[in-house]
Amino acid sequence: MALSIDVVVPVHGGWALTRRCLETLAAQTAPHRVIVVDNASPDDSARHVADHWPDVELVPMGANRGYAAAVNAGTAAGGGEVVVVLNNDVEADPDFLERLVAPLEADPQVGMATPLLLRPGREKIDTAGLVADTTLAAWARLQGRPIALAGTADGVHTGPSGAAGAFRRDALVAAGGFDERIFMYLEDLDVVLRLRAQGWEAAEATEAVAVHVGGASAGRRSRWQRRHSAWARGYLLRRWGVLRSRSAARAILLESAVAVADLIASRDLAALRGRLAGWRAARGLERHELPADGLDPMGWRENVRRRRGHHADAADS
Repeated sequence: MALSIDVVVPVHGGWALTRRCLETLAAQTAPHRVIVVDNASPDDSARHVADHWPDVELVPMGANRGYAAAVNAGTAAGGGEVVVVLNNDVEADPDFLERLVAPLEADPQVGMATPLLLRPGREKIDTAGLVADTTLAAWARLQGRPIALAGTADGVHTGPSGAAGAFRRDALVAAGGFDERIFMYLEDLDVVLRLRAQGWEAAEATEAVAVHVGGASAGRRSRWQRRHSAWARGYLLRRWGVLRSRSAARAILLESAVAVADLIASRDLAALRGRLAGWRAARGLERHELPADGLDPMGWRENVRRRRGHHADAADS
């Protein structure tokens, strides 16, 4: 039986991207409801949606409260059995939703599904979900690989990335939704791990294809972005009890190395201060239990290789 679908699209400006995203959603083969959550866009995104897209529900946040809060607001505004979270810079093929939701319809144990996101030009993969190791360092699976390698192994599939993914509503709500304490970065990994910890499986829907327009334009991040990324790392390390696990020594060594490398490259303490602030923010909060599966048992050499490869791939994009 077909499951009802809500598509939640958080936006903060970028109307041209949002318009194209909505155009591709309007051409979908599967019935669905679109909910655009406006995170206080600095442009006229909200007005354009209200004036030109009457079938799209607009949820104004009033202020930029971050990605997680926007997703939760969009989820609460809907009622579909499946919540598809989609970045506004994603252009979906016409059968994208139909194929993305298929694994959840076929197996009641599947709580989330990961599509295949391609880079503009459709020759290389942007991401096929997340792979995370036991220190909770995470990377985009198959990033930068030729499209011919879609569906091949590239570490343990942890779950969908925040750019695009389908979640069974009951599972997402029971897990507490996205953690709104995280303003940006790693909120997708956090919610995927909580679903995993509750026993839900993550399926790969590689036939659900979309183009991630912004996927190949990482560039050099600002101090503000680097601090938020570091904040999320510190927060997750404490919230998930990583430094009390068998991976504690490796986590401390690798995080210290990253902070020092960032200090040398950027000549500021954003990476260190962000990690410390995130660690402090998790004080007193209930500690999550790491899931029994879904994390890749890679050693520290593979961890370092992936970190270097990820940054090199972003720099070449």
